[in-house]
Amino acid sequence: MTKVEAPTLEEAYQKAADILKCSISELQCEVIQHPSKGILGFLKKSAIVVATAKRAVPSYKKEEVTIEQKVASEILTTLKEEHTKKDIVKEEISKTIVENDIVLDSFFDIDTLEEEEDIVEDLYEEETVIYNELALLIEEQLKELLSYSCFDIDIVEVDVRDNTALIFIDGEDAALLIGKEGYRYNALSYMLFNWLHSKYELFIKLEIAEFLTSQQEMIRNYIKPVVENVEKYGKGKTRSLDGILVQIALEQLREIFPNKYVAVKTGKEGKKFVVINEFNNKHA
Repeated sequence: MTKVEAPTLEEAYQKAADILKCSISELQCEVIQHPSKGILGFLKKSAIVVATAKRAVPSYKKEEVTIEQKVASEILTTLKEEHTKKDIVKEEISKTIVENDIVLDSFFDIDTLEEEEDIVEDLYEEETVIYNELALLIEEQLKELLSYSCFDIDIVEVDVRDNTALIFIDGEDAALLIGKEGYRYNALSYMLFNWLHSKYELFIKLEIAEFLTSQQEMIRNYIKPVVENVEKYGKGKTRSLDGILVQIALEQLREIFPNKYVAVKTGKEGKKFVVINEFNNKHA
């Protein structure tokens, strides 16, 4: 068993095959870390795999090796998906070892586990720092942008989480920044999304003086009869919605009906609405 790191998965597989002196088709691999380009050049990740050669195993050891491979697969999956929950990882490892009565001396010893945990913790802390720095950068640029407007805006806050910029704006002229029926809000949202998504690959959630919160509550009340109709007939749709309202309705309806097809459609006149049906289940 060997652990290999390379810029791409293909190179990692080839490197493992060279080390184990076998062909790639004879490898049995577990991907510990998928490669990533990162954000702004930071947090770039290489591909990391653990590989073994599929060679014949003596019959008296075959069952033991098969169990070890099964245990290794379960623990690697836990490390990858729940890497920040160290206590849970240790508990699962101990539980698996007791159930199978196997001591994994060579691969999952305590030094190896602690090394993996340290790497994960360092990456998490580095990612948090990068997100905080990016949030401050966007916040300063947005303050400068709004300083050139005629609106009295004194609060601009930005937080970046899970590839989404959470933007909060408030001030004496916040209502004017929203505009009649939210047309200025929609225009500003569209402008900010195009800027932040093209430059930093971020999505946005824009809140101006609790306008977004009020719109979410309004849509929540509006879709109640739509929800009842879907529960009764299995399908339904909203009326035509403008700007941010169609996105809010889409998010709320997808949350309510996770197992149905929920999507935005465009009518003949270019107006958008949300449909809910059993499209995904037709060929199930």
